[in-house]
Amino acid sequence: MRIYNAASEETLRARGLLKDWRADGFISAEQYERLEKEAASDLRTTNVFLRLVLFIFTLISIGAAVGLLSITVLSGASQQTSGIFLLIFAVVCYAASEFAVSRFRLYRHGIEEALTVCAVGFLCAGMQAAFFGGVIYSHTSAARFVVPAAGAAFSLWIWRRFGLWYALPAAMIFVIFVPDYWSVPHAAQRVIIAMLYAAGLVCVATARSRHRGEYLENVYSLAEAFLWLGIYLAFNLQLSSLSWAMRGWGGGRVLPEFGSAFYWTTWVLIWCLPVIVLAGGIRQKNRAVIGAGLIMAVLTSISNKPYLGWPRHTWDPMLLGLLLAGVAIFVRRWLDSGPGQERHGFTAERLSAKDKDLLKAGSGVLGLLTPNSITPAPQASRTGVTFAGGSSGGGGASSEF
Repeated sequence: MRIYNAASEETLRARGLLKDWRADGFISAEQYERLEKEAASDLRTTNVFLRLVLFIFTLISIGAAVGLLSITVLSGASQQTSGIFLLIFAVVCYAASEFAVSRFRLYRHGIEEALTVCAVGFLCAGMQAAFFGGVIYSHTSAARFVVPAAGAAFSLWIWRRFGLWYALPAAMIFVIFVPDYWSVPHAAQRVIIAMLYAAGLVCVATARSRHRGEYLENVYSLAEAFLWLGIYLAFNLQLSSLSWAMRGWGGGRVLPEFGSAFYWTTWVLIWCLPVIVLAGGIRQKNRAVIGAGLIMAVLTSISNKPYLGWPRHTWDPMLLGLLLAGVAIFVRRWLDSGPGQERHGFTAERLSAKDKDLLKAGSGVLGLLTPNSITPAPQASRTGVTFAGGSSGGGGASSEF
């Protein structure tokens, strides 16, 4: 099923662990060099920066080629003809990605990723143009759901075939639009979406249990976290509908398209789901699921006031920040007070250099997103001020300088 064999991916995982152990000082430089030679891999990898450059360059190249062909060959062609050509482009891009990986052994190299992304885009655009006249959104035909359904199925295939983690969230986004073309109430649409995510969650949890200790366990753990978040967002009416954002800081409670019983049921669910997810993640020691549960808890705190129709205040984020800081301090002190600074296998100490690298990357991103917090505001320049009336001897200076 996967295009990469298990031995190659296990080898890459071992090389990553060796780098972490060397950075933490668990092994010496001589041991690292000897073990690295034994963990040689046939897959070609690159760093994240070159990967991003190759990804963007491939997207631009494919877009330029398709645009040139559209101008020279498809100028004045019908929607159906353009759609058929887009479907052909989708097949070509996917075949090129398979060839690039099979022939050149590319692994997270950017090129094959851009090809698969273009294949999904061309597939959906081609189906829309060829079969539905290019109309992006319309309720006139219930059969239009096949376009997002095909996008979801193809994205799932790419996630399973190439192991690209972002293909699963893309499939989940496509699923959101599937029931929107059916003549069902909005509440039923959300239940259908949540049920589809729940079915995927059962499949992922079952598969993860068969790969404990292997490289696929992390893949399925991340997928499980995404699916839990999807179920939560499907039931959180205030966040997924963005109604509270459109109302600003005002009140408002029951959304017009949902009944009161369904509304309050979802309010109970958004309080129960974080507890369930956190309990399951802690019991399984699943870091990704624990992170998903913490995100749900924060989102529940943010959306509780709009649910209840209470007015929002400018100091609400400050109170939330104080609460999160207090919880973090309490949990850290509770873990540190245990024997060996750990409790039930959990500790607040950093055990891997990867955590330090993630914190450094996060600090850099926050610095880029909030430049005004460390950069002083520009001072207004004074106008009309001249240095006059002085005297200076020599150098040709005058009293008007």
